Amino acid sequence: MIGVDFGTLSGRAVVVRVGDGAELGAAVHEYAHGVIDERLPGTGVRLGPDWALQSPEDWRQVLRVAVPQAVAAAGIDPGRVIGIGTDFTACTVLPATAEGVPLCELGSFAQRPHAWPKLWKHHAAQAHADRINAVAAKRGEAWLPRYGGKISSEWQFAKGLQVLEDDPEVYGAAERWIEAADWIVWQLTGVETRNVCTAGYKGIRQDGVWPSQEFLAELNPGFAGFTGKFGPEPVALGGAAGTLSAQAAAWTGLPEGIAVAVGNVDAHVTAAAADAVRPGQMVAIMGTSTCHIMPSDVLAEVPGMCGVVADGIVPGLWGYEAGQSAVGDILGWFVETCVPGAYEREAERRGVSVHEHLTALAAAQEVGRHGLVALDWHNGNRSVLVDHDLSAVVVGQTLATRPEDVYRALIEATAFGARTIVETFEAAGVPVREFVVAGGLLKNRFLMQVYADVLRRPLSVIGSAQGCALGSAIHAAVAAGAYSDITAAAAVMGRRSEAAYLPDPGRSAAYDLLYAEYRRLHDHFGRGEGAGGSAGSGGPAGLGGSGGPAGSAAFGGNDVLHRLRALRNRAGA
Repeated sequence: MIGVDFGTLSGRAVVVRVGDGAELGAAVHEYAHGVIDERLPGTGVRLGPDWALQSPEDWRQVLRVAVPQAVAAAGIDPGRVIGIGTDFTACTVLPATAEGVPLCELGSFAQRPHAWPKLWKHHAAQAHADRINAVAAKRGEAWLPRYGGKISSEWQFAKGLQVLEDDPEVYGAAERWIEAADWIVWQLTGVETRNVCTAGYKGIRQDGVWPSQEFLAELNPGFAGFTGKFGPEPVALGGAAGTLSAQAAAWTGLPEGIAVAVGNVDAHVTAAAADAVRPGQMVAIMGTSTCHIMPSDVLAEVPGMCGVVADGIVPGLWGYEAGQSAVGDILGWFVETCVPGAYEREAERRGVSVHEHLTALAAAQEVGRHGLVALDWHNGNRSVLVDHDLSAVVVGQTLATRPEDVYRALIEATAFGARTIVETFEAAGVPVREFVVAGGLLKNRFLMQVYADVLRRPLSVIGSAQGCALGSAIHAAVAAGAYSDITAAAAVMGRRSEAAYLPDPGRSAAYDLLYAEYRRLHDHFGRGEGAGGSAGSGGPAGLGGSGGPAGSAAFGGNDVLHRLRALRNRAGA
C-alpha cells in the first residue's frame, strides 16, 4: 500500500506492507510555495492579516516526486502496489470549476487571492464565523450543539461566506467548493467524490443533511445555494473512491486501476495508525498544531469542540475532534524571533539545535522556578473557546527572565491547553480512557514528560514516525479489500506503546498550582470572566468567584485582546 500525507509545508509518501504494517520506504517533498501568507506567487498582490493560502501545483508535485521516491526507497516492484490512500490538512479548501480545475490556475483569476486554496490556518474569516454562530444560535439550529456551540473561522462555511462578500465574481465562478482532501482524490481517479469526515467536521453535515437554504439566506441572500457547490454525497471512510487513472499512474509510476481510498483528514487517519480506534482512546497529533480526535460510544454536547460526527473516525462510533491552533509553531516562532545570538552560537558549539539547547536548559529547572505562566494563543484558540482573534499572553517576566524560562513556559502552556480540552470532555460525560500521542513533537522527550505530569495520566505513543501516511495506507488496505474494516486493519497494521511516559506525583502537584493560574488567565482573557473556571469547562476546584484584581471589571475582560487585534488589522489594511 501507498499512504500519502499532505501537510502544511510538505507532503510525504510511505510504502507499507499489508500483512503487518511494516514501513518499507518513505520520501518527503517540500512544497515550493509553502504557506502563502504575504503575496500571491509571481505577483505583487499583497495579502491581508491572518491570510494563509497554498498552491495546488505543490500538491500534484508530491504525487510526481514523493511517491516514486518512496517506492524506489522501498526497493519493490511498483506492480506489487494494490492501493493508495491520502490524507490532508483540514479545512484546506478551494474553489474550482465543475471539472475540478482550481480557479487560481485560470489566467483571469490568478491575481485574485480568493481564487486560491485557503489553508486550514487561514483565519481572516473570523468575522464571518462570528455571524454564522450568532445567526445559528438565534435560530436554534439543531446542528450547532454538535460543534460545541461554535463553528470555526477555519471551516468551509466561514471561508465560503468570506469569498462571497469579498469577491462575488470568484464566488460565482466557483462551481465547486471542495476540500483539498477530496480534490487530490479527484486528481488520482478522475472521479469526483466527497468523504464523510470533512463533510461532517468542516462542512457542518449532520444526520445526512447540510444547513438549510433558509439559514444560509439569512446570512446573505446570495449564500442560499452554497451547498450546491459541494458535489456528490459523501462516501464512508475506508471506502473506495475509484481506481487510479492513467494520468495519475503516469505521475506516480504506480499501476493504473489500483484502488484509491476516499479522502480523509490527517488527524483522523492517525487513529488507525496507532490502533486507537476504540471508545475513549484520544489521539493527540502534535506538530505545528495539535488535533485531538477520539472515537466514543457516547453522544454528548461538549463545549467548544470542533465537532462530533457519526462514523467520523471509524464507522459505527461517534468521532469527536478538538484542537489547539498552534503548538510546535509557537516553539518555532520563539526560536526564530526571540533567542539571542549567544544561544545560537552555544548550540552550534555543542552540535545541537537551538530547540535542543533550550530544552536541556529548561529541563534542568524545577516546576515553577521561572515564575511564568503563558496562554498558548499565538494562533488563536481552537478549543474550547473557538476564537481565532485571541492572542498570546505571558505573565511574570522580569529582568531576570531568560530564554529557557519562556521556552519552558510555552511548552507548559500547550500542555495546560491540552488538559483544558481533556477536562472539558470528561465534564461533559465523555470519558477519556487513554491519551495517545503522535506527530513530530514526540521526539522531544522533555515535552512529553511535561504533558504526562500536567495531564496526571500516562501517555501512550504511536509506533510510527509517519502516522498520518501509515493511517492512509491502512485505509487504502480496506478500500482494496485486504481487510474487512478499519478496526481489523488497524489491529494488524497499526501500533503503539502503552504508558510510555508516566506522571511524577510531585511535579504533577506543582503543576496543579500553575494550571490554576492558567485557567484564571484563560477565562479572564478568553471569556471576559473573573478568577473562576467557567461552568462545564472542567476548571480546577477552588477557583470560583469573580472578585479581586483578576476580575473583568478591572482589566476589561477579554476585550483587550480583541481590541489589540482590531487595531493591528486596521493598521495593516
